[in-house]
Amino acid sequence: MKVLVTGSGGFIGSHLAEKCIEKGYTVRAFVRYNSNNRWGWLDSSPYKKDFEVITGDIRDFDSVYNAVKGCDAVFHLAALIGIPYSYVSPKAYIETNINGTYNVLQASRELDLSNVLITSTSETYGTAQYVPIDENHPLVGQSPYSATKIAADQLAISYYRSFGLPVKIVRPFNTYGPRQSARAIIPTIISQILSGKKVINVGNLTPTRDLTFVKDTCNGFLEILKSDRLFGEATNIGMNEEISIENLIKQIVQIMGADVQIVSEQERIRPDHSEVERLMCDHTKIKETTGWKPEYDLKKGLTETIAWIKENINLYKPEIYNV
Repeated sequence: MKVLVTGSGGFIGSHLAEKCIEKGYTVRAFVRYNSNNRWGWLDSSPYKKDFEVITGDIRDFDSVYNAVKGCDAVFHLAALIGIPYSYVSPKAYIETNINGTYNVLQASRELDLSNVLITSTSETYGTAQYVPIDENHPLVGQSPYSATKIAADQLAISYYRSFGLPVKIVRPFNTYGPRQSARAIIPTIISQILSGKKVINVGNLTPTRDLTFVKDTCNGFLEILKSDRLFGEATNIGMNEEISIENLIKQIVQIMGADVQIVSEQERIRPDHSEVERLMCDHTKIKETTGWKPEYDLKKGLTETIAWIKENINLYKPEIYNV
């Protein structure tokens, strides 16, 4: 099988592209065009020579069509994902997350692909109205980012219902691990501690998250790909556990043996009605319909993440808050 991975230069996308190589797939990696011919995290991948890399822009139908052509399946991960920046430029999220998904769907339809996996997010649920959150939970756009992901998901479902496109919605809860941007909470904490800071700046401490190690998330994608039962619907990937940001920080501090003070900084706090206060995944569906089983608990995943960031701390700028 030949698979296309959009967003393959990014955090989850690079891990997924590598996992596809390990599983024996032929992988075409779609990365954003740039004049320096950079491939993001694929530049340092041990499988760099195994990828067919195509550069383009997910917002451009022609480049997406050419990337899809000749493939059997597509994993669509290319997106703008930073929630704080969606407050700054909502239109950029509309153009990338909605129009980009349209380009993938329409190209896949015209080229008759057999499997089209669209990456969603647990942020589409908003603050939990009940826990654990199953796939029937209402969708609530509490940020421009989550609103565009809801729109992209619904557009994908419409292509399944209207045109019979073999679409599957993959809905990961919070994924973490090596290569994650410092905009995310776990790399933010770890990189600040490793830089020697004694005062660690974060946002809200009370929200809870369901955290999945990136390798487990990628295995979930592959299990959903193989399933013949999940077309036209969403499937969660998560651990069925929740931890508050405050307790997450305490666990990281304990693993690292650090002596630090935690400060909740106003500029890092989301607007009151935009903060998703609670997320906890119901993973019954993926466990009952596929062979997916997580291999990492939180401590094991954090330990591996800390070790990677320590080796690559030069890639981070913990003194700067980047939305």
